Amino acid sequence: MIANPDRLVVFLQSLIRIESLSGQEGAVVDRIEAEMRSLAYDRIVRDENGSLIGFIEGERPGPTLLLDAHCDTVGIAPGAPWSHDPFAADIEGGRLYGRGSSDMKGALAAMVYAAAAVDRSQLAGRVAVSASVLEEVMEGVALAAVMAIAKPDFVVTGESTGLNLNIGGRGRAEVHLEALGKPAHSSSPQLGDNAVLRMIPAIQAIQTMVLPSDPLLGPAIMTLTDIISDPYPGYSVVPSRCRVTYDRRLLAGETRESVLAAIRALPALEGIDVSIAQGEHEAYTGAVLRGPKFFPAWKMAPDHPLVEGALAGLQSAGLNPKLGAYAFCTNAAYSAGRTKVPTIGFGPSLETQAHVVDEYIELEQLMAAANGYGGIIEGVIREDVKRKKT
Repeated sequence: MIANPDRLVVFLQSLIRIESLSGQEGAVVDRIEAEMRSLAYDRIVRDENGSLIGFIEGERPGPTLLLDAHCDTVGIAPGAPWSHDPFAADIEGGRLYGRGSSDMKGALAAMVYAAAAVDRSQLAGRVAVSASVLEEVMEGVALAAVMAIAKPDFVVTGESTGLNLNIGGRGRAEVHLEALGKPAHSSSPQLGDNAVLRMIPAIQAIQTMVLPSDPLLGPAIMTLTDIISDPYPGYSVVPSRCRVTYDRRLLAGETRESVLAAIRALPALEGIDVSIAQGEHEAYTGAVLRGPKFFPAWKMAPDHPLVEGALAGLQSAGLNPKLGAYAFCTNAAYSAGRTKVPTIGFGPSLETQAHVVDEYIELEQLMAAANGYGGIIEGVIREDVKRKKT
């Protein structure tokens, strides 16, 4: 149990009051580090990207359990009417309002306090808590540096699950289609080759694609998100280039090659270039993260020791979680999707609270999550010890 729940709430309020857009997390990381120091974490490290990792060391050797939550948030849409100031962290009717309250500073604050409350004398192994950066723009890319330092045997992502236990999550890819034509004066379009008109059949063909589905993760999705012609604006000119972007939600087992091959196989795509977008984002430290915008899906077996240990721990904390999966993409795309480190998801609040106007977290869920993280720590470590003894 968390010894000082009021202090946890005050800490979360302080995090929400610090704006922390992707690439601008420095101030909130400073605040998290100060709290970890006040809670007597054994070791605190900041990596080259600015992510923070705090360690609680057990008295006996054993596995490392990493609790990860990103500390960046999306912005506030211009003109969107909030009934509560998004950075005031107001409390009303048992809810704490503000940007990042559910996505996901609430989970982060709960993790920080849960790890600090662990009895080190009963801990076989160590717990690491990470406040990772740049998740909102490149899921899992910054987590790579965190994991290189923490070297976890197990990972828990704190994205919202409504206090249930997620054992999988869809991935995400950003797919670009590009058609090249030939410019001409718009008064003589027959002398050119309109790239936008070349792209239209490709878009229509993709709309008819039959995408795979998964019993746990649900259907794969491919959503058109933008169309850009060049030159733009087009003053009396036939566009010679058209680029289309799709958001492709991935299922476990899908690869860059398989996703691109399925699109390129469509007859209407002949002559259209199909590729995975490349991402590049600068961290607040000045480090630059680069890589393909392909973030794999992942699944865990319900009888995996991590899942069984976490379930036992959550039940001991008074919770009754159901098994499920994330509809959206998380940092687990790296930990489970790329590196295959056993990973689960557990967090307060609901997925539907992410990125919305008047985002909030219920204080009851915040406290339950803190106790739940404590239960997972004990359940996973103790289950590991039992397996070694048997």
